Amino acid sequence: MEKRKLGKSGLEAAPFAFGGNVFGWSADETTSFALLDTFTGNGFNLIDTADVYSRWVPGNKGGESETIIGKWIKQRGNRSQVLVATKVGADMGQGVNTSKAYIIKAVEDSLQRLQTDYIDLYQTHYDATGTPVEETLEAYAALLKAGKIRAIGASNMSAERLVESMKASEQHGFPHYSTFQPEYNLYNRTGFETTYMPLCEQYGLSVISYYSLASGFLSGKYRNEADVEKSKARGQKALSYLNDRGLRILVALDKVADKYNSTPAGVALAWLLTRPTVAAPIASATSVPQLHEIIKGVQLKLDSEAVEILNTASAY
Repeated sequence: MEKRKLGKSGLEAAPFAFGGNVFGWSADETTSFALLDTFTGNGFNLIDTADVYSRWVPGNKGGESETIIGKWIKQRGNRSQVLVATKVGADMGQGVNTSKAYIIKAVEDSLQRLQTDYIDLYQTHYDATGTPVEETLEAYAALLKAGKIRAIGASNMSAERLVESMKASEQHGFPHYSTFQPEYNLYNRTGFETTYMPLCEQYGLSVISYYSLASGFLSGKYRNEADVEKSKARGQKALSYLNDRGLRILVALDKVADKYNSTPAGVALAWLLTRPTVAAPIASATSVPQLHEIIKGVQLKLDSEAVEILNTASAY
């Protein structure tokens, strides 16, 4: 299995990250274990989660995803074979918080739930803009020195604050972000490609993209308003993609999927892996057959003609 470097961290990931937001939400513990077994059994190693997953579910308080991953790692005894990426800073009841004191406390909670003594990739989930970037980086420096984390990444951060963070790391000798986690997919290209991609190239940041399938739209599941009604959770979001450009993208995905005997979702993920700076798109599944389809997709090697068809259809 080809591995891709995660920035300058020294970590290497197989080119697909499992999105752990489904654990403890749309996938119960038994299903989650089966999904993780299938994922790692096929040579993949990067599991992405967050302390806040899945706080939005009635009765949950956050940490459910980390808890399930921790139990699975403990039972399988495979800690050294997986890369655990989690996040800090999202609203766990205290508002968005990236202060040093909060991060130092939050990491202990995550470590306890994950039943491990280190986190491979610790990411700023949301940026508390009232906190100086130096304070956040100082917290990460302390955690790296203590061996509690191995590398850091950022997500949901303005370009200005990202640049400010990278400059602060250079100036003060703080650890620097190795990865950036943006919304990026065949439909949502503009924001990342025009603003963040040049910064990721400049600073050597590897991209771990979320919403890689545009809330399921790029799977081809939603092609008209009647389809949207099938899924209350994600259908309404998909509705925003049902326009001329969205339908043009689906036609292109169908064309390329037919050529490769694949699926629209598989092709959409394979396209991401042809993009500069992308190390591993994040995708989640709630059943093993669904996961097998995703795995087949990320193993596709698209030729230049297929990439051009997709680029043209999704041009902005």
